[in-house]
Amino acid sequence: MIEYIDIFRTISISFLITLILGPIMIPMLKKLKIGQSVRDDGPQTHLKKSGTPTMGGIIIFMALVLTVLTSGMVNKDMYILLISTFGFGLIGFLDDYIKVVKRRSLGLRPHEKLIGQIILAIMLAVYQSSTSMLGTKLIIPFLNNQYLDLGFLYIPFIAFVVVGTVNSVNLTDGLDGLASGVTLIVLSFFALVALNWRQDSVTIFSTALAGACLGFLIHNAHPAKVFMGDTGSMALGGAVSAIAILLNIPLIIPIVGGIYFIEALSVIIQVTSYKLTGKRVFLMSPLHHHFEQKGWKETKVVAVFWTVTVVLCLIGIFSLI
Repeated sequence: MIEYIDIFRTISISFLITLILGPIMIPMLKKLKIGQSVRDDGPQTHLKKSGTPTMGGIIIFMALVLTVLTSGMVNKDMYILLISTFGFGLIGFLDDYIKVVKRRSLGLRPHEKLIGQIILAIMLAVYQSSTSMLGTKLIIPFLNNQYLDLGFLYIPFIAFVVVGTVNSVNLTDGLDGLASGVTLIVLSFFALVALNWRQDSVTIFSTALAGACLGFLIHNAHPAKVFMGDTGSMALGGAVSAIAILLNIPLIIPIVGGIYFIEALSVIIQVTSYKLTGKRVFLMSPLHHHFEQKGWKETKVVAVFWTVTVVLCLIGIFSLI
């Protein structure tokens, strides 16, 4: 059984590994000229970020793997969590590599990314439905001990949730420290839930990844020395999705991951409105750019989004009591 000292040790090890890897990996990324390209139509304050090393998600993943594999808590669930994180991170890595190294601005084609994401999502759904005591049942937030049995709809529903979450986290990664900070808070929520439910492997994994995000924030907070890129954002999205699925609470993602949700929704609304009416609802999407265009400083947007996530995670805790 996991004790609080185990959680503290896991977070500390992961944090320190990320802290140490940063000064080693960042110069390497610079030397390889793996730099971020900034969109010309974006906020003018972002133009100075052009050339900042990206693909820093590699640092997060390395710290996660080193911490987890030395935790003594390696089992089937842990392997699934790692495979999900690595699989989605690999899709992001290929996207980054094609954009940054091969200089093909669009990266992987949309259908290529989608196919890979769906395959990984189906793998997660099949594993959980065949190994969990709840089978195809999901815990319903705010309804104590109530379950939703999706039956044959379980796999397509989980695939939809996973793909949606991964791409939403990817959209959230647009400001220094935004995605890493929001995900740190969300992972802390899942770690507390897993600890309370005695899901030891999920607890260790969540705390290890939270520690890695905390360490990465030292390098990624404004002004960022490195960006996580699609390599990191998709890996984090895959991790968050897998954790929620193994805990049978994917329905809580729109609550605790509300920032992810509204970021993706803002893009959908913006594109739909422009195509139908020729008018834009937001000054710019995703939503964090809208607030920047209204005059908010980048650090203020990040701080507000972090605060909102803390509140949403508190609501998430009460929804499971």
